[in-house]
Amino acid sequence: MIPAPFEYVRAESLAGAIGELAEDGARPLAGGQSLIPLLRLRLAAPSKLVDIGGLEELRGMSRRDGALTLGALVTWNELEAAAAAPAALRQCAAGVGDLQVRNVGTVGGSVAHADPAADLPAVLVALQARIGLRAADGSREVEAAEFFQGPFTTACREDELVAEVAVPDLPPGAGSAYVAIEHPASGFALAGAAAVVMPDGTGRLALTGVADRPLPVEGGGAIEDALGAVRDDEHLRQLARVVARRALAQAKEEAG
Repeated sequence: MIPAPFEYVRAESLAGAIGELAEDGARPLAGGQSLIPLLRLRLAAPSKLVDIGGLEELRGMSRRDGALTLGALVTWNELEAAAAAPAALRQCAAGVGDLQVRNVGTVGGSVAHADPAADLPAVLVALQARIGLRAADGSREVEAAEFFQGPFTTACREDELVAEVAVPDLPPGAGSAYVAIEHPASGFALAGAAAVVMPDGTGRLALTGVADRPLPVEGGGAIEDALGAVRDDEHLRQLARVVARRALAQAKEEAG
């Protein structure tokens, strides 16, 4: 299909992009791996696309305030190669799409799209990441567990832009991992689990693909309790058990 007509604007600065996005019907365009298919199917019909792909302010990674901060335009390939990133993030990035997708797909795009079968949201919930949002009236941070609110639904307002993601540093002796069982055709997770194991042996999990949003599992061992929120599908619940146990085992191994 052919997308509905829209105005195209290439942002020259972050402030300019935020100003354009304040208009009704405007949507940001980064890597386009999620948005462009929606445009072609007319599942999305914005009146304006604001291309933020050239904004250097949204690129790169830095460490500040006890966290690794990822710019919204960090690509999957960049994240996979980032030695400073937790193992769960690097493993997640390595499994996204194919080489072409990983070259252009962005962290910010995945966060904003909030596909309930996407890999990254569950990893961010398990790592207790914070989503940095910018708008004309200021900036704010939202905990990942509160940011993802349902299928393709987030706490981001229409006039806000996902600018960065802050991932708190894990303490020495902690480990993390991400494990997914993928759909053979789409490559999306039928079930995926992100695990963090702390130096004292306690852990936490987040599941993807099994509910309408990332599903946190407090304590790491309370998998069966959390499965009550999984869709009424025993096969899916069994997949969730498998990936959760594998992710915890790998996180424990990385923790040493």
